Amino acid sequence: MNLVITMSRRFGTGASLIAKELSEKLNVPVYDKAYIEHELEGDSFASEAEVIKELAGHPCIILGRCASEILKDQPNVFNIYVSADKEDRIHRIMKKESLPYEEAKALLEKNDRERADYYYENTGKVWGDVNNYHMILDTSRLGIENCAGILLKYFERVEII
Repeated sequence: MNLVITMSRRFGTGASLIAKELSEKLNVPVYDKAYIEHELEGDSFASEAEVIKELAGHPCIILGRCASEILKDQPNVFNIYVSADKEDRIHRIMKKESLPYEEAKALLEKNDRERADYYYENTGKVWGDVNNYHMILDTSRLGIENCAGILLKYFERVEII
């Protein structure tokens, strides 16, 4: 299996939990913004895109960083977008960050705006456009705890894993 999963997500959807569970079940690493930025500090790469392409040489999960667009021409890449209802996301952020409602809401809106801007600046595309992903998971409807299982079942069914 040389499956590379990219996972774009709205802030507060629980996507990192899904990625962690998939990582454990598939025995592949998860790479996020912090990891990619750390690799750039080593000066062996000129851009995030180079880091992402290098990481995608092996099975892995890449969270964000426009990886779905950077790797769009690779046949072994499966692009996922994770969403959830705004109120669910706010309440998840409140709990996780121990914030009152208004602060969690402001943090969510700031983070979503920054992610949308980053995606557009780096791809010229609209972040969250369904045409850029193979599958969209709504954690409000499906439950965070069910999403990794849904993906694994799909990958088994189409014989990716």
